[in-house]
Amino acid sequence: MKIGLFFGSFNPVHIGHMIIANHMVEYTDLSQVWMVVSPHNPLKEKTSLARDSDRLHLVRLAIGDNPKIRVSNVEFSLPVPSYTIDTLTYLREKYPKKQFSLIMGGDNLESIEKWKNYEVLLSDYDIYIYQRPGFENNKYADNPRITIVDAPMLDISATFIRNAIKSGKSVRYLVPDEVFEYLENSVLYRK
Repeated sequence: MKIGLFFGSFNPVHIGHMIIANHMVEYTDLSQVWMVVSPHNPLKEKTSLARDSDRLHLVRLAIGDNPKIRVSNVEFSLPVPSYTIDTLTYLREKYPKKQFSLIMGGDNLESIEKWKNYEVLLSDYDIYIYQRPGFENNKYADNPRITIVDAPMLDISATFIRNAIKSGKSVRYLVPDEVFEYLENSVLYRK
């Protein structure tokens, strides 16, 4: 089984994330997409992160009963900050019959040299890239392990959503309905 790992803070998960996850599992050779909720990306500030359990719950709500997409909290039990190569090593050992691939935006591919053991990622793992504005031509795009996927793109950011919630604005239609309902009835991102 070929599994695409879609890492993210998902702070909060929004329809852009869900469109990418669904597109990857429907229009590539991936059997499943695991949305891996990261406790702390070493290349991002942690100050604005909601609790791990809250972000995990929101992704679970967003996925609903889709058997091709699942949420993973694998990084919650690994050392922080999270490094993709360490998570992949752990998953390969835990699930030796599964083949793991990465899903990432073109912006991440652009900065992959900042990642721990990026050479191993580029040589040992298939990487599915969805385009991001301004990151179309990358020096690694010709790598045989990299597949550029023409996924639908929405210019939505979790930062915009958090700021909207904080200012009392509605985020209906920016997040999945179940996530919207939950956020409407909670204090998440309001402080």
